[in-house]
Amino acid sequence: MAEDLITLDMVYTARRRLQGIIYTTPLDYSALFSRLAGANVYLKLENMQKTGSFKIRGAFNKIAGLPRGAGELGVIAASAGNHAQGVSYAATRAGIKSLIVMPEGAPLSKIAATEGYGAKVVLYGQGYDNAYSRALEIQAETGAALVHGFDDPEIIAGQGTVALEIIDQLEGLEAVVVPAGGGGLLAGVAFTMKSLKPSVKVIGVQARGAPAIYLAKKNGGTADLPATATIADGISVRVPGRLTMEIINKYVDDILLVDDEQISMTMLMLLERSKVMAEGAGATGLAAVIKGLPELIGLNVATLISGGNIDVNVLSNIIERGLVKSGRRLKIRMVLPDRPGSLIKVLSLLAEHRANIIYINHDRTRPQVPLKQAEVEMDLETENRGHLERIVNALTVADLNPEIL
Repeated sequence: MAEDLITLDMVYTARRRLQGIIYTTPLDYSALFSRLAGANVYLKLENMQKTGSFKIRGAFNKIAGLPRGAGELGVIAASAGNHAQGVSYAATRAGIKSLIVMPEGAPLSKIAATEGYGAKVVLYGQGYDNAYSRALEIQAETGAALVHGFDDPEIIAGQGTVALEIIDQLEGLEAVVVPAGGGGLLAGVAFTMKSLKPSVKVIGVQARGAPAIYLAKKNGGTADLPATATIADGISVRVPGRLTMEIINKYVDDILLVDDEQISMTMLMLLERSKVMAEGAGATGLAAVIKGLPELIGLNVATLISGGNIDVNVLSNIIERGLVKSGRRLKIRMVLPDRPGSLIKVLSLLAEHRANIIYINHDRTRPQVPLKQAEVEMDLETENRGHLERIVNALTVADLNPEIL
């Protein structure tokens, strides 16, 4: 049983091991997200943690607690990126070798960071679960010590130190919301929180494209998804841990799902309004909170921003998509008479309505465009959806027939 494998003493031991190694990350009140949620929302900023996520807590605790001689042949782990960096950092600090198996589609930034902390990286498979299978094969060949990403008592105890910090930082805490993939963070926070503050609600959140824990808790047993697909790559796990599910089933009050669109919009809001850079997994809990969950209305809620290791190319795409969806970016196409003054008419109208032109292309040679006409494509920066609609309406009234792309 879970109670036989993890104890509060283990969590306190983990906190002692981590002293001087990790940061005590801020717990910041957010007026914006509190207003959206109808609750008092505090952000536990583990994206500001050493290695960029909470994963260093469990990884360092596990490696620091290895029996003497257990790490002589090195350590091995499988990870989509954040656990990889935690293991790499912890192993290098302990003076032992580390090998990390990462999925072939892992973000380049996470691969580079893992190697930068000292690990050797092997790319294998299309997701975490494929990488983990390969890690087990290499472990059998080399005898290296396995540092599991989530289903290990020492890993769970290390992640539980987050809950100790939140309890110390927020008097009157009433609920905590935690992103979940394999379940190590959720299990550690839930076990620690319920052991010390049983009245505090613990809610886990998964991406709709990777709902293994959600399905396992709702249906019983352990879910094994055929595939996962989500922007939250850090929590894209097909099979949750056996131990983590035991703890989650006992201590977690509810599991919720959010879709990728909600996650990406939350990432954009965090970046623009709170100056916080979160990866997809890191923003998943907050995405659920700002939906306005009835069970959290009026409560003091801590939500974990669990990591900030995002590839800049992905971030760029999220920003562009977010601007379009919020009505702050408009791409249009028009066909104009190919004669002097036609384009200036459009530009004057856009200037009158305070639209900022980011890109413009005027093409009179395309085969699809009739002779003596020209196609114009524009990217416009707009203030909001209302401003965008006024611009489109003005162009339509002027018989310019804009096509929104």
